Amino acid sequence: MLFNSYEFLFIFLPLVLLGYHGLLATRFPGSSLYLLVGCSLFFYGWWNPQYLLLILASIAVNYACYRGMINSSKRRGKLLLLGGIVFNLVLLGYFKYAGFFAANISDLLGLDLPILGIVLPLAISFFTFQQIAFLVDARNDLVTPVGLREYMLFVLFFPQLIAGPIVHHAEMMPQFTVRGVRDGLGSKLACGITLFTLGMAKKVLIADSLAPFVAQVYDADSAIVFSSLDIWLASLAYTLQLYFDFSGYSDMAIGLALMFGISLPLNFNSPYKARSIIDFWRRWHMTLSRFLKDYLYIALGGNRRGRVSRYRNLLLTMLLGGLWHGANWTFVVWGALHGTYLILNHFWRHLTGGRFDHLRLYRGAAWALTLLAVINAWVMFRANSWQQAWQFYRDMYLPAAADPAIVTVLDITALLPLLAAAALAALLLPNTQQWVGFAGGTLDRLPAIFRWRATPLWGAALAFLLVACSLRMHSFSAFLYFQF
Repeated sequence: MLFNSYEFLFIFLPLVLLGYHGLLATRFPGSSLYLLVGCSLFFYGWWNPQYLLLILASIAVNYACYRGMINSSKRRGKLLLLGGIVFNLVLLGYFKYAGFFAANISDLLGLDLPILGIVLPLAISFFTFQQIAFLVDARNDLVTPVGLREYMLFVLFFPQLIAGPIVHHAEMMPQFTVRGVRDGLGSKLACGITLFTLGMAKKVLIADSLAPFVAQVYDADSAIVFSSLDIWLASLAYTLQLYFDFSGYSDMAIGLALMFGISLPLNFNSPYKARSIIDFWRRWHMTLSRFLKDYLYIALGGNRRGRVSRYRNLLLTMLLGGLWHGANWTFVVWGALHGTYLILNHFWRHLTGGRFDHLRLYRGAAWALTLLAVINAWVMFRANSWQQAWQFYRDMYLPAAADPAIVTVLDITALLPLLAAAALAALLLPNTQQWVGFAGGTLDRLPAIFRWRATPLWGAALAFLLVACSLRMHSFSAFLYFQF
């Protein structure tokens, strides 16, 4: 079930909200949390009911490992942690990477291994990462006692189940109480509706409008030779499509959670305004960056053993982060690109010590170079193969001379206004948390009339925006990060 579908927006969500808030007002408000667990299972099973058994088995094994660690000996706790991590990685490896590795081994060794037609279960990367982090922290005595209901809600909570944000137990578990969800519920509900609507507008009105132009180039017949202009425009369109698609999803997830009195962590903070790759990864998919840093980069040694070790760990972390996104060499190369970017960025900081940061011209050049590097990496991320990516890079930077085989397919007069509007929104406008004032966001520099408030005027504007999105949902598409 998609957030941007009629059955979710007009049937599932209203019924769940009515039931949830109705139960909160009864003599047994704790039952509202059981309702959330049940509705989250229904939400997940809507796509493919048979995978309910998979996610329930994953929860059962991980929770059993956690319970076994409590008051266990050091050796037993270590074995349970190792067993839990192996179980999670084997599960993820089979469903996500078995076909990829089988195909590559076949090609490398000339074998005729069977091609595994495995359907990737939704959200397996996200709930696997969350549970591994939980087990590691439980082994290090960083987890307060957790009941099965709270643990299931931590893993299954439908606003963030499918594509994040990747939540941490310490920021979620304390909220899974009646007192936690009731605290400031009225303001959370108003803020949540606003964030959800703005996120839907990002997805439906902007990202989905750019998608056809991207597909015209990246999903076209490989025999077609595109002009350099087409490839650049399609790549810019994808850069903005991916941003508004995934940040829109994250806003919708945070907004939905607030409607139930639960605060999710931020996942985006205007990443295309970053002036370095280091800053970009502090702003883009922030919860994934946090996980990779806390549970992979630091586990590899971080920066504790000198610069060379630090650079190696950065590269390994980003390689694995790239592979996490999908079983394709394009994602591995994308991770390697960003790992290399980070190494160069840290080395430059070491050389300069930040002594140019106060120069306006330097800051502008740093922003432009960072954005160019990100756009180039997105070409590899979106390409169907590394061969296609390489051809696009060649044609972007070494355009062929006039050739009758080269065609121009994009409707530039239709695309350019879309690109301009989307770019202005991403680069110049405040982000959604600033508009709404969520998680410390503020718009103090703007006149009060432009700041969001829970007023009838803002309510009417949001209702108009929601209607506009609803009229476009007849051609709804899945969120891009659903494939990861």
